[in-house]
Amino acid sequence: MKYQRVFVESFTTTFPEEVLTTEALERQLEPLYTRLKLPEGRLELMTGIKQRLLWPKNELPGTQSMATVRKLIEQTGIDRTKIGCFIHASVCRDFLEPATACRVHEANCLPQHCAVYDISNACLGLLSGMVQIANMIELGQIETGIVVGTESSRSLTEATIRQLNTDTRIDRKNLKSAFASLTIGSGSAAVLLTNERLSTTQNRLVGGVLRANTEHCHLCQSETDQSGGDAMQPLMQTDSEKLMHEGIATAKPAFDELLSTLGWSRETISRTFCHQVGKVHQRLLFETLGLEPDLNFATLPYLGNTGAVALPTAAAVGTQTGFAQPGDRVVLLGIGSGINVIMLGVEWQKTIAEPEFQQLDIVQKIVEMNQFSHAAL
Repeated sequence: MKYQRVFVESFTTTFPEEVLTTEALERQLEPLYTRLKLPEGRLELMTGIKQRLLWPKNELPGTQSMATVRKLIEQTGIDRTKIGCFIHASVCRDFLEPATACRVHEANCLPQHCAVYDISNACLGLLSGMVQIANMIELGQIETGIVVGTESSRSLTEATIRQLNTDTRIDRKNLKSAFASLTIGSGSAAVLLTNERLSTTQNRLVGGVLRANTEHCHLCQSETDQSGGDAMQPLMQTDSEKLMHEGIATAKPAFDELLSTLGWSRETISRTFCHQVGKVHQRLLFETLGLEPDLNFATLPYLGNTGAVALPTAAAVGTQTGFAQPGDRVVLLGIGSGINVIMLGVEWQKTIAEPEFQQLDIVQKIVEMNQFSHAAL
């Protein structure tokens, strides 16, 4: 895929206020830890996750998506009557029907001529939405579009803790399949894409690649389809180790194809934002792709794995805090269960500053962490 007429105007994110530390989560697992004689601190040591954030109890994902879209429109000053496509693309949604996008579209007074729908692609939902909107812009069908998502981890975390504490059939071996569910966090993010005429930033989407390896679609699966806030009590089974290795194996040829498509080299890439699931995964990914790890902006230790909003959240924080500078070649590295890979290249020129964003406590923690880790390298 190559684009000439598509611009990534802005990434925007909003954060929950409630903090659940990994230490506190492990205290809730005391019955399991005692029965299996597990050492405290195991979860943070293995994942690198210090905490994750939670939305208020009983809040539907679409409610927060409304606020994130409103913030994006206010921040960019985009004429909402120009928006030709609106997509809600997180794993979490309000109902089986109608599309969560409908409720968010109505709340933000978006135009009737706008295409409105949900898409689902596990942790690549928002990137998939970006590709769909980019294709419509490139074809001249629309001038601008928004993709948004909100992930809520409370129900999955609470359901997993209950199962682990009460199911005495769980031993150290089969505990691994539930392990990934304890790394999930909550968040919300949105992306605005435009054509050249409407863009005030000229952050050009140069192109990208898609790659599927569905032979491994069984490695991460939830229970049957359920939706709706805290009424949803999902459980997931994940072969984390095999998913990591097969995902990275799928990413390697995709990245080589991306460089060829864009006409870029590893040496000319300035910054990366990637989907983040664990510290081991990130280290192996960058070793395999032949990239320096200090090119990447990490959020995992303070946000956990926030599903489809993880990558755009990292991009929002990284661009707002100066990690990406004018003239940078920025690569978005998306790997999700399925297995699916989406990688995109953007020539970054300008960030639309959000007042007071850098003063947020969670943003300061993330920035300080990145400064420390990059300095250590």
